[in-house]
Amino acid sequence: MALGPRLDLRQTQSLVMTPQLQQAIKLLALSNLEIESFVSEALESNPLLEVGEVSREKSEDAGETAGEHEATPDFDGDSALDIADYARDPESAPGDRGDWSEAGATGLGGEDLPDLENRSSDGPSLAEHLSGQIGALAHDAREALIAGRIIHELDEAGYLHTELREIADDMGAPLAEVERALALVQSLDPTGVGARNLSECLALQAKEADRYDPCMARLIDHLDLLASGDILRLRRLCDVDEEDFADMLAELRSYDPKPGCRYGGESETPIVPDVIVTPAQDGGWQIRINEASLPRLVVNREYYVELEAGARDKASRAWLNEQLGEADWLIRALDQRQKTILKTASEIVKRQEGFFREGVSAMRPLTLREVAEKIEMHESTVSRVTSNKYLSCPRGTFEMKYFFSSGVGAADGEGASSEAIKARIRTLCEAEDPKKVLSDQKLADLLNEEGFDLARRTVAKYREAIGIGSSAQRRRQNKLRGL
Repeated sequence: MALGPRLDLRQTQSLVMTPQLQQAIKLLALSNLEIESFVSEALESNPLLEVGEVSREKSEDAGETAGEHEATPDFDGDSALDIADYARDPESAPGDRGDWSEAGATGLGGEDLPDLENRSSDGPSLAEHLSGQIGALAHDAREALIAGRIIHELDEAGYLHTELREIADDMGAPLAEVERALALVQSLDPTGVGARNLSECLALQAKEADRYDPCMARLIDHLDLLASGDILRLRRLCDVDEEDFADMLAELRSYDPKPGCRYGGESETPIVPDVIVTPAQDGGWQIRINEASLPRLVVNREYYVELEAGARDKASRAWLNEQLGEADWLIRALDQRQKTILKTASEIVKRQEGFFREGVSAMRPLTLREVAEKIEMHESTVSRVTSNKYLSCPRGTFEMKYFFSSGVGAADGEGASSEAIKARIRTLCEAEDPKKVLSDQKLADLLNEEGFDLARRTVAKYREAIGIGSSAQRRRQNKLRGL
């Protein structure tokens, strides 16, 4: 066969990612705040775009619902007070600084408290800093979910004012699980966050420094005497000599009464939900996009006609038509984004209705593929839609990714979320008779009676994942406790 040049026609198919398609995909992955910034830039660059009005009734309704979940910058009680301020006057203003020289009238030096006023507003917020540490420390996704809720209940100083029972009721979780999640939060950096009062904040820091002995505990428990200047009585309570007492006061003064103020402070951006889920009158759920978080864009057609009349040359008319096309495309892209988010959220609520009615223990296994097939979209699209998007419901505000988890088989064929199985194992272990500790096989039998198809090895794996010891270990612990 002779070699030589020739012309061939071949017909092939390929997916071409146009710039507009790439931009539309990018919009899906952006959070509400990032979209808001993107829209602001578009308004500045395109003269034909302007913000339209949303109906007043709808806007006020959406804004009120979203506002219930926003962090407020004001706070009360002893959570935001310097140590000496709190000890003197629990009602003093958060901005006041204590004068340790008065309380420590025993010849101590005049070192200043940490300079909280010069904290940088750059960098991560307190919630972001704490959330970034949870993944490596939480035993499972369930504990991480509850810890995340606690983190977003903290005020800017790092204190928790919400009752644990209230959090447990909201999330449908046992109080013991919320207490363990709080212990996880209190183990994070900076030390002292998650405390419910000043004494607990200082105690956490003393424990971290390995200085929390009985004497230091009594000192922290009697800060009122320190403020009133009753040093002799306080030293007698601590049962130490003058030199040791001076060292204890110096140690106490080195602690930070506002550990959370190192991060973000008042500049912290509250989480704004993308989707709001509320109970409907017919017993179902009302699912809607939070319109209060995004402006409604429209094209100013009158201004376009005015500019078109003044366009004398071909280049000007081409530029004007390009701006019109970009404005129309952006409005359609944002509308499609909202519809996709709403469609995905609706399917999540439908699949996880047990969570919204009963709490975490009723979560079902759910994968991105299942949702994608149901709403007839690609799995990667669902992944983008659920990233950095938040859903607000009566139980709190959650990232949409939290509603996806693996599962195990059940007798009814529906299956159960692995998180629900772990919650049930934890409940059974907490309720067991100390003298009749449940073995893994016994746990498997009980769960099988409840309709969960679990082998003993699977139960052991879940038990270890949530930090519960074996039956032998629990039996030894009970003996040590005298149970």
